[in-house]
Amino acid sequence: MIVMSDNGSKLKENLNQEELQEEYLKSLEQLEEGQLIEGKVIEVNNENVFIDVGYKSEGKIPVEEFDTLPEVEETVSVVLVSKEGKEGQVVVSKRKADMRIFWRDLRKAFNEKIPVKGTFSKSIKGGFEVDLGFDVIGFNPLSKTDVNRVENPEDFVNVSSYFIIERLYKDNKIAIILSRRAWLEDEIAERKEDFFTNVKIGDEVEGTVKSFTSFGAFIDLGGFDGLLHLNDMSWGHATRPKDFVKKGDKIKLKVIKIDPEEKKINLSLKHFNPDPWTTFEDNFSAGDIIKGKVTKLTDFGAFIEIEEGIEGLAHISEFSWVKRIKHPKEILNPGDEVDAKILSYDLEKERVSLGLKQIYPNPWDSIEEHYPIGMHITRPILKITNTGAFMELEEGIDGFIHVDDLSWTKKYKSPAAVLKEGEETEAVVISIDPEEKKIRLGIKQLGDDPWQQLAGAFKKGSIIDGVVSSITDFGMFIKVQGDIEGLIHKSNISADQREDNDEALAKFKEGDAVKAVITELNPSKQKLSLSLKEYQKKLQKEELSKYIHDEEESNTVTLGDLLKNKENSED
Repeated sequence: MIVMSDNGSKLKENLNQEELQEEYLKSLEQLEEGQLIEGKVIEVNNENVFIDVGYKSEGKIPVEEFDTLPEVEETVSVVLVSKEGKEGQVVVSKRKADMRIFWRDLRKAFNEKIPVKGTFSKSIKGGFEVDLGFDVIGFNPLSKTDVNRVENPEDFVNVSSYFIIERLYKDNKIAIILSRRAWLEDEIAERKEDFFTNVKIGDEVEGTVKSFTSFGAFIDLGGFDGLLHLNDMSWGHATRPKDFVKKGDKIKLKVIKIDPEEKKINLSLKHFNPDPWTTFEDNFSAGDIIKGKVTKLTDFGAFIEIEEGIEGLAHISEFSWVKRIKHPKEILNPGDEVDAKILSYDLEKERVSLGLKQIYPNPWDSIEEHYPIGMHITRPILKITNTGAFMELEEGIDGFIHVDDLSWTKKYKSPAAVLKEGEETEAVVISIDPEEKKIRLGIKQLGDDPWQQLAGAFKKGSIIDGVVSSITDFGMFIKVQGDIEGLIHKSNISADQREDNDEALAKFKEGDAVKAVITELNPSKQKLSLSLKEYQKKLQKEELSKYIHDEEESNTVTLGDLLKNKENSED
């Protein structure tokens, strides 16, 4: 049995104290002066804040180093200034820790494009000095200050905002470049995305009148714009946006249209009041004759108010059945009281189509009585185009002469070859389409169709006389009766298989009289194909038949003899 004496207990106690001191010194040696560490607040008085950093003594920090005094048990970041001060205590600094954390956060903000807060402290050439805290100054160029043009830089001095750090160092020196505009653009993009995600048609929003255009006003909805169109300011006739809203006013509006793809927003003031279109059909129907007031003239027609909040459009094409009107001002003025007919309406699109000419009879309804098909007319040529010519039959009613209806046999590239504007010309009515308001006239129809006459006189296989009118690489054209031209392809010139086609073609010249066989005659397509080869074969066949019937003279005649005799006779 072992019994420990009193001296032994004291020895053990001394050993424990030495171990604790050695452990403390060992842990203290692991830290370096200047290192950022964390401590717990154990006491706060009027002069100091005491911090337990885990060592034998507490750190003492003057209250001036705190912007806001911490609570007991609160964790605070400090910098280890000295492991042992004059009085043997640990010396720590809250201000140095704040500076260390500030630069750590600043570098992180630069690397990750995190916004930092600052204050415009001074306006200088080209931009602003921005106080970021801890005596750190950055530069924000004027062009990167706002999403809009900065008119008065002094308005920004002493204004606090957020910034994106675009540069932190240059040539290993601190040279901070900031951009408030980049932060604003990110904020606006986020708010805009939130708007298009959450706001629905019919929702009420608040905005500031930003600027005016001839067709409405742009409303700032928080860095992005919505359009308040002039037509959406009032159910009645609106002419000037400034009559309804003032620049800089904060107003409430209704969202009436959202286009997420185009990022367009349409707003309305008038939709806070009942829509007069909801009772339109109680008061009006298509076909009604109404009395209205001309509110606006455009190049394409006139707007006519038929009751407060409802306007109809009389298109310029609905002004007159026959008169050519270039602009509505020729017959209308704003403020005029007019009668009009409701042609149609679309409640969904809030449109009414009006007609002025429909108050009177339509001359096109009886056009076939005035200009029956086959009627001969002599009138001046009004206008010539590439495809034909217009002849004025009466004011507002024209007939059209197509270039193909100038001649049965000649092909003209332009009507100007035979017609002249203003010149009296005779034509015949060949078709009428009252619905399309079209009258077709023809000049060639004044005479008979030579193609039909040719088809009546000749059939396929007939022999016809003609004159060579032109020669091409592929054959020659033959003019026959009625000034009709037919084509003889060079492969159909010679019956002699030994003769080259081009050589056979070269034997002819313009003006030569020829006889040929008709191989195709199509009046509807105005096509005539001829063949000299078939004509020669026909002659050979006739001569062969002649010699076959004359068997008494010779029973040994051959086809070669016949051809030879024919050649001798031709010589």
